[in-house]
Order: sequence, then structure tokens, then C-alpha cells
Amino acid sequence: MSVDAATVRRIAHLARIAVEDGEVEHLRGEINAILAFVEQLSEVNVEGVEPMTSVTPMVMKKREDVVTDGGIADLIVRNAPATEDHFFLVPKVVE
Repeated sequence: MSVDAATVRRIAHLARIAVEDGEVEHLRGEINAILAFVEQLSEVNVEGVEPMTSVTPMVMKKREDVVTDGGIADLIVRNAPATEDHFFLVPKVVE
């Protein structure tokens, strides 16, 4: 895959990056090099390789997934200007 100057300008526009006309060819070469590297990665045989979360062997810490009310409703609404039954009261904004 190869990008042209128009594609470089479009990418720069989408990324909200100001690119001078003299920089377009240099960026075109860099983007093409990145795409060539990504194409090389697709050639790597990863069959039988488990997905990793880290490069070092680790066991993810797990906890039991239990639904609770948190037990701290009073602390949560303590600084609110208006509350009712552990809920925030806000002014009506829609008629």
C-alpha cells in the first residue's frame, strides 16, 4: 500500500496538523515506511500464540463481581447543595 501527496494532506487535515507543501513528500515517505512495516507484521505466523496483557508473565488480579450499593451514599451526596433520599436534586431544565 502506498499513499500519495493528496492522501498525506487529507490525513494532516483530519489530524488538524498544519503541513507545509515542502513537508508533504517527507511525510509521504514516512507514512509509506510505516505501512510497509505493518505489512511485514501481517506475515508473522502467530498461530498458537496466546494474546498477552504484558511482556512479563503475570496473573491478573481478580475479585468477585458483587453488586452493592457502595454503602457510602451519605458521603457521596454530603457536599451537594440539594439532596433527597440519597439522590442529587437538580433544577428542572426541560418544560
